[in-house]
Amino acid sequence: MKKLSVKAALVCALGLSVNAYAGNKDRTGQAGATELSINPWGQSTGVFGMNTANVRGLDAMKTNIAGLSFVEKTEIGASYTMMLRNGTVGVNNLGFAQKLGNNGGVVGVNVMAMSFGDIPITDYDNPEGGIGTYTPQFFNLSLGYAKAFSHSIYAGVAATFVSEQITNVKASGAAFEAGIQYVTGKRDNFHFGITLRNIGTNMDFTGNGFTVNVQAPENEAYTMNMHVPTEKFEMPTYLNFGLAYDFYLDEKKTASTDEQKAEPTKPKHRLTVMGSFTSNSFNNDFLGAGVEYGFHELFMLRAAYRYEKNIGSYDGRTTMYNGLAAGATIQHRIGEKGPMLAIDYSYRPTARPANGVHVFSLRFMR
Repeated sequence: MKKLSVKAALVCALGLSVNAYAGNKDRTGQAGATELSINPWGQSTGVFGMNTANVRGLDAMKTNIAGLSFVEKTEIGASYTMMLRNGTVGVNNLGFAQKLGNNGGVVGVNVMAMSFGDIPITDYDNPEGGIGTYTPQFFNLSLGYAKAFSHSIYAGVAATFVSEQITNVKASGAAFEAGIQYVTGKRDNFHFGITLRNIGTNMDFTGNGFTVNVQAPENEAYTMNMHVPTEKFEMPTYLNFGLAYDFYLDEKKTASTDEQKAEPTKPKHRLTVMGSFTSNSFNNDFLGAGVEYGFHELFMLRAAYRYEKNIGSYDGRTTMYNGLAAGATIQHRIGEKGPMLAIDYSYRPTARPANGVHVFSLRFMR
């Protein structure tokens, strides 16, 4: 009865979330803090984040926080995303996750900062610049907690502090997310996941950059400072749910071996097929599918395609991506009892001037 109640609650939550956050497409492009939608990890970007149902570890903090509960003990990771060909725009990212005891949950911290290089300062009198440069600072800090409530049900919540600023203008806010994963099947090979992300406070820009000197209305000999008010903006909220299924290509062979052994033998070859749908409040909806092949869980190859409205039209598209993504992972344990070292890479082709987005990740797991 307890499991049935949980499943019923999941279905109700999904229905209510779809109605509440499907979004008005007339508001496309009106959200702020869009860096919250950037995924800096190499594993999940290799399938365009469509592994909502089966993402695990630190990657889950930017995909589906429920997957953080699969951290066995400790996981530390770092990644770099090269957004533009010349490397001046990038994303630096650090993450840490720790399991709390044998029956406890997992806490995670993720720090992400964007780099834009030096941008020339221009003003009314110097439209061509030549008066110095400035560097925007986009920073967010995420704190998450996830727990396994049973062998099949995993859930998590997270909060993200957002900060954007330049020399004399800044904005800050907070966003929240929640996620659930459900695992079942003979070999726990069927996965289902839901996540609702970036529900947050409104943000607005403030600072001296919005003040101008004007003449006093009654005395032209004097000037006064006038502050120009700014409009508040919302976070890029979205609802995502996905499915995944693991096919073990040598299952029959390992099954016959299992009959002779007390412990099951893990198949060498795994092929995971996944699909995902994202309902964006301030953007086109996403629909896509991906596949990942794993050999001994030491080497993985993955690819995916994500569709959105007008993605095939050069003039009508609202994204720089063409929908394709691919990536790979190599991981191996250092020594017999040492940590697992993993290297991830992903590539997503784009239109010019980006000329493709590259993501490199390095992770240590114990």
